[in-house]
Amino acid sequence: MPISPGHGDGVTAHELDVAYGRDVVVHAASLSLDASTVTALIGPNGSGKSTLLRAIARLHPPAAGTVTFADGADLRLLNGRDLARRITLLSQNRSAPGGLSVRELVEFGRHPHRSRWGGRDPAGAAAVERALTLTGLSALADRPVQALSGGQVQRVWLASCLAQQTGLLLLDEPTNHLDLRFQVEILDVIRHLADAEGVGIGLVLHDLDQAAAVADRVLLLEDGRVSADGPPAEVLTAENLSRVYGIRVDVHLDPADGRIHTRAVGRYNDPALRA
Repeated sequence: MPISPGHGDGVTAHELDVAYGRDVVVHAASLSLDASTVTALIGPNGSGKSTLLRAIARLHPPAAGTVTFADGADLRLLNGRDLARRITLLSQNRSAPGGLSVRELVEFGRHPHRSRWGGRDPAGAAAVERALTLTGLSALADRPVQALSGGQVQRVWLASCLAQQTGLLLLDEPTNHLDLRFQVEILDVIRHLADAEGVGIGLVLHDLDQAAAVADRVLLLEDGRVSADGPPAEVLTAENLSRVYGIRVDVHLDPADGRIHTRAVGRYNDPALRA
């Protein structure tokens, strides 16, 4: 059974302003998150990446602009249940309620699909098992969440999002706290969801090489504004990255596999600066 409900989803944000009080932190941002497409949001700390995802998920209402699904539905007009069947967000630093097993926490993702009165969810058990398998948690399913490491808890929350079976998946630093193996495996899951199940995915990443490897499109943010938007090879250039991050960033293509690799150059690995 696929994680997605049988179809992908897409959303377009147009000219979004997002503010905290009077402080506007995202300015006139426009982007599309398309079905079957992985879009990576990158940029320095404080550039508005997470805030933009939260606005698209309707967790932080924008001060201006619109967000619409590919079928024309206005994000603002959907009730909470319908919205939760179409879009889910894995945010940073979620705290797990005490006394729950891994499986019980993953089952939280099925709430939008349960019937209003009897709590029936015929597809729920299979969706939960598939989410546990994809995130490598099957062997830990009955373990208390409080007994897990930070990286394991991160995977539990991701599994809960996958069990929700939405056509649009937003992930805020999904590889944070994970060891090397599970960073690679989670990125593989992301590509599988887009390629095999048509899910539209928007994710925030700080690792530029991961963004280059997994994304179809890259959105580069700078001071709350979209600085560049396009395929990785067009956005992840030495000029763009050095300007936005304020440090020299070298970019090269690996001749063996054609992949983009980046390297930030500081004074300790630049002989000219060290001298």
